[in-house]
Amino acid sequence: MTIFFISDLHLHASRPEATQAFYKFLTEQAASAEALYILGDFFDAWIGDDDDAPLAAEVAAKLKALSESGTKVFLMHGNRDFLLGQKFVRSAGAALLEDPTVIDLYGTRTLLMHGDSLCTQDTEYMAMRQQLRSEAWQAQVLAQPITTRRALAAELRAKSKMMNSSKPEDIMDVTPEAVEECMRDHKVARLIHGHTHRPNRHSLSVNGETVERVVLGDWHDYAWCVRANADELLLEKWEI
Repeated sequence: MTIFFISDLHLHASRPEATQAFYKFLTEQAASAEALYILGDFFDAWIGDDDDAPLAAEVAAKLKALSESGTKVFLMHGNRDFLLGQKFVRSAGAALLEDPTVIDLYGTRTLLMHGDSLCTQDTEYMAMRQQLRSEAWQAQVLAQPITTRRALAAELRAKSKMMNSSKPEDIMDVTPEAVEECMRDHKVARLIHGHTHRPNRHSLSVNGETVERVVLGDWHDYAWCVRANADELLLEKWEI
């Protein structure tokens, strides 16, 4: 059997090519898999489960079909879709994962994260993250009309783009010490995450042991996934 991991698809009506690439991935690769893990930023923005945009219902139906075919589907919040709730998760036949979550991946204790919480050098972002993830702030936002929430989502995307344009590249990457501490605390040999859009495989030492950090890429020019089975783990890409 095979397990797939993806993240940072940033699905949006303005990017139909990414959506179609995802649907093709579901039918050609994930359909025969044991499980599919989606590690955040699945959507470019999520304004609440009551969103009546056609894309949300269409994606949920595709995931539901995958789930009913026998592939387990797991979703994790990202920094763009942290308002994704149980209504959508149920309609997709999926399960919502905490960030972080530890799984046994064919005998290897593996930590799954979106990855943004590891970017601790970006103090401006971390402060904004704390606000956006608070229950009080989310309840206040979800009480607003859909049109207001759509405008807020656009405003937050613009603010994020402006903030990032002036930051050094290394600040927007994960902090090595935060990675080591997190892997040490969870006693894992492997970490899989997204968020940074810097796909790669990194070896590092934690408590004198060699461990691995696998970074998923975003679905922009290429689609990215981690494909794992009992014999190997591969970081794969293909053109969208």
